[in-house]
Amino acid sequence: WTPQTDPSGVVHKTIDYPGVPVDHSTVTENHGILKNVRIPVRPHFGVIGLAPKEAEFVDSIPPSYTGGNIDNWRIGKGATMYYPVAVEGGLLSVGDSHASQGDSELCGTAIECSLNGTFQIILHKKADLAGTALEALDYPMLETQGEWLVHGFSFANYLSELGSGAQTEIYKKSSVDLALRDAFRKMRKFLMTTKKLTEDEAISLISLGVDFGVTQVVDGNWGV
Repeated sequence: WTPQTDPSGVVHKTIDYPGVPVDHSTVTENHGILKNVRIPVRPHFGVIGLAPKEAEFVDSIPPSYTGGNIDNWRIGKGATMYYPVAVEGGLLSVGDSHASQGDSELCGTAIECSLNGTFQIILHKKADLAGTALEALDYPMLETQGEWLVHGFSFANYLSELGSGAQTEIYKKSSVDLALRDAFRKMRKFLMTTKKLTEDEAISLISLGVDFGVTQVVDGNWGV
């Protein structure tokens, strides 16, 4: 790594923030590294989501309550994702395909690749959700064969929480602390709503049986 100046004029002496454009004329490239390392293939789409209602044009990088750039490698073959619909028609988008990625996507990129996906789209009417796991769902949720995964972000709905400058401010204000708190609150609500636990029971169960993982710290609105 050599010092790099980002588009705002800030000099980064170390790789302290992912996504900083690199002037390749300052870098001596290394090839053939990690030759003896094998990475398990975990194909998935980093971006699957619906359109939010808060803005007409939306930066595709930060994820939010309607999904988007969640970058969770678990959203792969056989997974079922649920999203709240915010605008008429839903406006589903899919992209950012990866061959593999670890939790955090720390340096700003996974193993990017081209993927073809087969999707089944099911519309669940709100009036039919009472008493189901989707009752009161206002965030993206993943169902696998053995787990429910709720997605927390530094700001659950940054477009409404951060005001008119949200699409700039989100890159300045995210933290893992905030994302963990949001994931905790969503899981507490999920257990109290769908399993009819008391708040104390839900918090006790979360401490004993819930794993908090950092999905990404590179997309503006960080995820847990």
